[in-house]
Order: sequence, then C-alpha cells, then structure tokens
Amino acid sequence: MTHATDIEMIEATRRWVEQVVVAFNLCPFAKRELVKERVRFVVSKAVDEATLLDELAHELARLNVDESVETTLLIHPLVLQDFYRYNDFLELADQLLADMDLEGVYQVASFHPDYQFGGTEPDDAENYTNRSPYPMLHLLREDSLSEAIDNYPEVDLIPERNIERMNEQGVEKMRALLEACLHNKSGASN
Repeated sequence: MTHATDIEMIEATRRWVEQVVVAFNLCPFAKRELVKERVRFVVSKAVDEATLLDELAHELARLNVDESVETTLLIHPLVLQDFYRYNDFLELADQLLADMDLEGVYQVASFHPDYQFGGTEPDDAENYTNRSPYPMLHLLREDSLSEAIDNYPEVDLIPERNIERMNEQGVEKMRALLEACLHNKSGASN
C-alpha cells in the first residue's frame, strides 16, 4: 500500500472542501475564505497524541501572529484514526485553548473519515456533514465566525438544512464523493 504525500493529502482535502463543503453549502462561510486563499492546509507528522497537541499549539500560536490566515485545517493522518479516540482528544484540544488563554478567541471544529453524530447509525448520510478524507482539526477565529453568523440569515437552520441535504444525496453518493476526493477524481454534484 502506498501512502499519500503531504501534497496529495492537501489536494484531497482541498477537493473535499470544494466538492463537498462548498458545493453543498455545508458551511456558507467557507467559499469566501477559500477563494481569498486564507485557508491554511497543513499536514501533521504526529504519530502520537502528545505530538499532535504540540502541533495544535503551534498552529494556534501561528494564527495569533498571522492575520493573513483566517482558518487552519490541521490534517493528522498518522494519529487518531479511530473516531472514538479522536472524539476523546477533542477534550484535550479544548483544554489546550484554555491553557493558552485562547478560549473565545479560537474554536476547534472536528472532521474525521468515520465521523458519527450521537444518536445516528454509522451509515447515516447526515454524518457526511463532518466526514473528511483524513482526520483533521479545523481552527476557527471566533470573532470572524461571530461576524459571519451575525450577517447570515437563519443561521440556526444550517445544521438541519445540512442534514436534509446529506439525506437527499444518500450515503452511497456521499461515500463516492469522499472517495473521489481521495483519488483525484471530479466529484461534481448534479
């Protein structure tokens, strides 16, 4: 089995953002930042949780000094492949925000190839709102998120609308789209 290079993982993740997140308008704020090239894609070399936590701290510090980056996708293909361990790690990420005195400044959103919302089955299409080609941590600026939310009508309906969109597409189509992102294929939706 050949392993993807960092460039291939970034390209697959970018395709996922374009062909799933933006194409289905799962996050109405994503396209603007992608077009402005203000999304940082970085591949972690971490093979354990402690190293990933260090890299997360580094990326948070970078956001603090680099205003040209609006949001960071920290892709970590070598650690936390198991969704439940990944989900537990999110508590450490939140604790890191507190330890760095960055609560309310940044938030960490979660995406994983096996993402599963509580109360759903593993094959429910709605899980694809948060399923990504690789495990990743999405670092968001709270001020920018609040501003975007304030300027978007009916923001509270986004999750419900996203679930409807994923259910309309169906699990087979969403699985194929995610797979296409990994293999450099067009996932254009109809």
